[in-house]
Amino acid sequence: MRSSVILAFTTLAIAACNESSSITNPHPSTPAVATSAVLDRQLGDDHGAVFTQTNGASNNAVVAFERHPDGSLTYAGTFNTGGKGIGGTTDPLASQYSLLLGKGDEKLLFVANAGSNDVSTFHVDGARLTLVGTTSSGGMLPSSLAMAHHTLYVLNAGSNTIRGFQVSDDGHLTPRSRASAPLSAGSSGGAAIRASRDGRFLVVTEKGSGTIDVFAIGEHGALGPAVRSASSGVTPFGFDFVGGDEIAVTEAGSAATSLYAIGKGGRLAVEAPSVSTNGQAAPCWLIATTNGRFAYTANAGSGTISGYGIGAHGTLHLLLASGISGSTGAGSTPLDLDLSRGDHFLYVLESGAGRIGAFAVSEDGSLTALSGIGGIAAQSGFQGLAAY
Repeated sequence: MRSSVILAFTTLAIAACNESSSITNPHPSTPAVATSAVLDRQLGDDHGAVFTQTNGASNNAVVAFERHPDGSLTYAGTFNTGGKGIGGTTDPLASQYSLLLGKGDEKLLFVANAGSNDVSTFHVDGARLTLVGTTSSGGMLPSSLAMAHHTLYVLNAGSNTIRGFQVSDDGHLTPRSRASAPLSAGSSGGAAIRASRDGRFLVVTEKGSGTIDVFAIGEHGALGPAVRSASSGVTPFGFDFVGGDEIAVTEAGSAATSLYAIGKGGRLAVEAPSVSTNGQAAPCWLIATTNGRFAYTANAGSGTISGYGIGAHGTLHLLLASGISGSTGAGSTPLDLDLSRGDHFLYVLESGAGRIGAFAVSEDGSLTALSGIGGIAAQSGFQGLAAY
């Protein structure tokens, strides 16, 4: 019985999280302004922005939204990357972090152009973007980005490699051979790359091989050799650091999330294995709060968000027994997600609905739905989400 359930979840995860197509993405229409739910109090956050990419096969672009202090969004513009995506419908890149904001002051935005095998850099001014330039990714199918110590790391999923670049103050990228490395032998299906908040580790999940690679980060962003560990569950996909040496990883095929500690030599130790979403299907993306107390998964197969609480001693539990901390609606197909600066708001790309969903985040980790914003083309290959 258990094997048949796992097989059903795996099939759903592949359909929801690993789609590709030759459909060219159209230009998005200008979204209507969405009004957020009336909040009883102001959360004290300033303005920010939310970005997603069209992943258009003929002309990739970033769609930008201004974020207001109450969490509401307004359309700010569409900005060409100078590169190409791969088109598609639901989740063609099958990755997380295809857009990445620079650490600290959020003055730079990096975008992976999977169709032209390059990376675009933008200067960020509120929700307005100015293209700095495009740089070859040094591999095939760049799909996920990470940053540490002024080094940008590009996961080239098509060639199973990581390419590192020094990032200048003005956003120009210079290749760094010592910050580049192959994934471990036998790896396939690279899904996400992420650096620890303290810049000591770089981690890559590989959904095809069911493995997770850990790299030690040295001086000037140099990478040590890949240390390979098996995933606790089926199809490791999205993840985030919840501490200096702890990661929470979704398992799209197991409908679960696992918590790991990075041990001596980079080997992963499972602290909380395959904690179920209680039936919420295809949890492919995960983001954690800055303090590491909470993590949220976007469940593409069920149109829901699952919230997890993370304990101080390697414990992981659902915030609600139902596994539903938030709902994006039937057929909404939530994909990438991100938290705003200060972790006051959670935003999610709803591919099936052509929307950016929005939630206010309470101190106890609970979510309150806001209006979000519509107007982007549904099921047209949009990918990635970055917020501040």
